[in-house]
Amino acid sequence: MLIPVILSGGSGTRLWPLSRKLFPKQLMPMLGGKTSLLQATALRTAKQADISAPILVVNEEHRFMVAAQMQEVDITPAGIILEPAARNTAPAVAVAALTAMLQGEDPVLLVLPADHFIKDTDAFLAAVAVGVSSAEQGNLVTFGIVPDKPETGYGYIKRPAGAADAVPVECFVEKPDRPTAEEYLASGEYLWNSGMFMFKASVFLSELERFNQPMLAACQAASAGSRHDLDFIRLDKSAFSGCPSDSIDYAVLEKTDKAVVIPLSCGWSDVGSWSALQEVRDKDENNNVCIGDVVAEDTKGCYLHSTNRLIATLGLENVALVETKDAVLAAPLDRVQDVKNIVATLSRDNREEVISHCRVFRPWGNYEGIDLGERYQVKRITVYPGQILSLQKHFHRAEHWVVVKGTAIVTRGEEQVLLGEDQSTYISLGTVHRLENPGKVNLELIEVQTGSYLGEDDIVRLDDVYGRSADTGSGGEK
Repeated sequence: MLIPVILSGGSGTRLWPLSRKLFPKQLMPMLGGKTSLLQATALRTAKQADISAPILVVNEEHRFMVAAQMQEVDITPAGIILEPAARNTAPAVAVAALTAMLQGEDPVLLVLPADHFIKDTDAFLAAVAVGVSSAEQGNLVTFGIVPDKPETGYGYIKRPAGAADAVPVECFVEKPDRPTAEEYLASGEYLWNSGMFMFKASVFLSELERFNQPMLAACQAASAGSRHDLDFIRLDKSAFSGCPSDSIDYAVLEKTDKAVVIPLSCGWSDVGSWSALQEVRDKDENNNVCIGDVVAEDTKGCYLHSTNRLIATLGLENVALVETKDAVLAAPLDRVQDVKNIVATLSRDNREEVISHCRVFRPWGNYEGIDLGERYQVKRITVYPGQILSLQKHFHRAEHWVVVKGTAIVTRGEEQVLLGEDQSTYISLGTVHRLENPGKVNLELIEVQTGSYLGEDDIVRLDDVYGRSADTGSGGEK
């Protein structure tokens, strides 16, 4: 049995300001169309006769978006494991392996990051077929991308020059400088480290026990203490949060004597930066990628991305210019790997622009901030058909709701009222309330909050159909 394990816990900081902590790149259609990177990864192995449904390991905060995206592409995961804390890829793979062994005797796992681009799916699947045979022999298989340029943004894997099938890894090397990368390319002995792996679940767990027994013990405790919540598997928070953090490369692959590498040419990209996106997206006659409302004069080799307003450029070359409603990034394409430094600075300053967009997605719909001032805040709220918000109250704010589209059922204290377009209601401070869309179209309303404190942690959730905690705050409003 071959089970894909899709790792979707990252935040994609190098693609800020489009990628945010609560809505990262893997959940977005970064390559055009409507299919997200996560959906594309899941579809890559879907409907293959010899490949089972995937196990997903995801950030707990993304769980409803992940579940909804899998439903959109008609994929029912074998499990959606929620990480209560970020502990890198080795623990994520370990809990997936432990979960997989409960579903089969000893399956082969195909570990895939959720945010990669692969142009040639047939070539990818052919390499996977080679990998299955090697993994069943007890090897830890990694896929090395045959390089076509001296890339300094990837780690490398050394193997015998010209080897076509699975061969032992000679060594893993860190991201090189330019001259070293050029030497690697010329030698033919080095492949890019793709971060994709394949092995039997038992073999990986055995090697993890050899090299990091405390990590395995923590993952075993987290898995043993897990519980099912709706469509999700919740790991024991205390055990997993206490797990050592490390990548699968450092924790196991670079130490084991069982590592083999399979060369792969499939039009691969890790979509890890704006320069990587500039390479894989369609371009105009001046080698520009133009997305959204863009006017480019005397502009060459740029990545220009507008989401809300016109971007106009003149005389630019090799620049990334990315606009969202609340932030704009401008950087030379050869410096975009350093965008993570900007994110680190914003994080230290507790800037909201790192966490979420102006539009924030929830399992029931989304909301968008329109205006914010002293003692007031205005939002546009959209509730999907048939969805219902949590039963809640606030200690510091009152709320006015005006329905602009659709129909709302409003619980307000002991009463329940039906509101149509152009109708409104007032929720006084401390009043228990709830909002529901009973209709067949989106419910849209304007919410005006007034009060002494308007933070999203001013909430007491009394009941919630999505299983979110009833504690105050608990990950945001509504």
